[in-house]
Amino acid sequence: LKSDDTGNRLRFQLELEFVQCLANPNYLNFLAQRGYFKDKAFVNYLKYLLYWKEPEYAKYLKYPQCLHMLELLQYEHFRKELVNAQCAKFIDEQQILHWQHYSRKRMRLQQALAEQQQQNNTSVK
Repeated sequence: LKSDDTGNRLRFQLELEFVQCLANPNYLNFLAQRGYFKDKAFVNYLKYLLYWKEPEYAKYLKYPQCLHMLELLQYEHFRKELVNAQCAKFIDEQQILHWQHYSRKRMRLQQALAEQQQQNNTSVK
């Protein structure tokens, strides 16, 4: 029973690490160029990994965009496009732009919240 628990924990860790690697478009390009996305068993494995979208598993992810990539990898057309390095470069650039926009927006929201709390504190006195 103990070795079964160890095996399950190891499988969880390996699948967690692999799913998060899917957030990297350059890695996806690497897999596509080596023919992994043409392998039916590998494509079935990607389908199996969709369980990571469930909240009890997704909470362990550091790179949530990997779930979007996992979703897109379910489509043959997307898998075929990834062979093209320009496709991977475009996805990479879009992720960076999204991250920059999100970071700026979050900073503005935090500043507004801090100002509101400061106003609330001064109006209470």
